[in-house]
Amino acid sequence: MAKLLLGKEVTDALNANLQTRTAALREKGVTPTLGIIRVGENPSDLSYEKGAVKRAELVGVNVVKFVLPEDASKADVLAAIDKVNADDSIHGVLMFRPLPRHLKADQTEICNRLDPKKDVDCMTDLSNAGVFEGRSDLGFAPCTPAACMEILDYYGIDCKGKNAVVIGRSLVVGKPAAMMLMGKNATVTVCHTKTVNTAEIARNADILVSAAGVLGSLTKEYVRPGQVVIDVSINWDAEKPNAKGGKGAIAGDAKFEEVEPIVEAITPVPGGVGSVTTSVLMKHVVEAAERA
Repeated sequence: MAKLLLGKEVTDALNANLQTRTAALREKGVTPTLGIIRVGENPSDLSYEKGAVKRAELVGVNVVKFVLPEDASKADVLAAIDKVNADDSIHGVLMFRPLPRHLKADQTEICNRLDPKKDVDCMTDLSNAGVFEGRSDLGFAPCTPAACMEILDYYGIDCKGKNAVVIGRSLVVGKPAAMMLMGKNATVTVCHTKTVNTAEIARNADILVSAAGVLGSLTKEYVRPGQVVIDVSINWDAEKPNAKGGKGAIAGDAKFEEVEPIVEAITPVPGGVGSVTTSVLMKHVVEAAERA
């Protein structure tokens, strides 16, 4: 049986650390503050926002919301970003993406309007550059791959000299996760939809990060004993039994019942990487307040 790398343990430790740091900032007269910019009422945005606000309250971070209607113009969104850029009491900003369809063509320009110093979820090109250059003075890494690193650190998994394989090459998870693993001195291979023999490459990994976003794509053919598996993806499994006794629940890329008995350690879904991301978001806000 594999060791379960539980997000709750990582989150509890992070939260305790952040409570100490926010208390120290308040003693200096600084209230770490997150600005949330939301356009419209997308249910997944609202769900994440609710979790983020709850986590912020727990660790001592203030939240200010800037809610715009679904049909907000580009000028409206840019004005909201300019407002948070100019407000020294707001240290970090989360803007929900993707933006509504009519703003899609302008999304890159809109995102890059944000001051990178306040970019706590890697919205801007400069923040991405910071991840690729290994610099902490250019914004912050995306919260999901940063959560993967927090899990590795918390459980004492040393990446130095290890073979790490990342499945997925998105700018949100796959590419930054690869860069951050390299920053921890791992030897990294990135697999994607055009990779030949992904299963064979994955079996050679000491640390395997699956961010394909495809339910059941990580089967026993991809793993071997001794591996650490970080399952990043959140997919919907219509057949998975749920807590209410019916069917339909979230699941990762891994066919858990196949993979878990083979590997040394694995993050469950739910209860793994996803549960750490909002604490990482708060960590970034607190770091931004400390830098400011």
